[in-house]
Amino acid sequence: MKALIQRVTQASVTIEGQKTADIRRGLLVLVGFEDSDTQEDIAWLAAKIINLRIFADENGVMNVSLKDINGDMIIVSQFTLHALTKKGNRPSYIKAAKPEIAIPLYERFIAQAEAELGKKVQTGQFGADMKVALLNDGPVTIIIDTKNKE
Repeated sequence: MKALIQRVTQASVTIEGQKTADIRRGLLVLVGFEDSDTQEDIAWLAAKIINLRIFADENGVMNVSLKDINGDMIIVSQFTLHALTKKGNRPSYIKAAKPEIAIPLYERFIAQAEAELGKKVQTGQFGADMKVALLNDGPVTIIIDTKNKE
């Protein structure tokens, strides 16, 4: 699994002109899945994201987590995170899980994130043409790959 995490002061998802997700202070998480992803990957990544200390404390130091600030989260499935760009100019998405594998992983990831955060998270819609808007705070953008747990 790969995730691109953005700390935001606001973010939203619009599908067919209808706003389906809308948050203020929190995280916008784009997540992509591979066939080899497991429940262990899901649990590790959800816990890592929710507990990342990337929000400012009372001294302005990034030292508190999404959970600490009771922030909100939007999770959007993003297969293009697995783009291979080594050869040619047209990305290949061969590493991205097909929908029959990715959808259950996406749903389990959402459920795990909600369990870790202790509240409902907002989402995009798998496979939909989404318009994602955000105001990146900082900017703070972090990439995490469960295959490379650094």
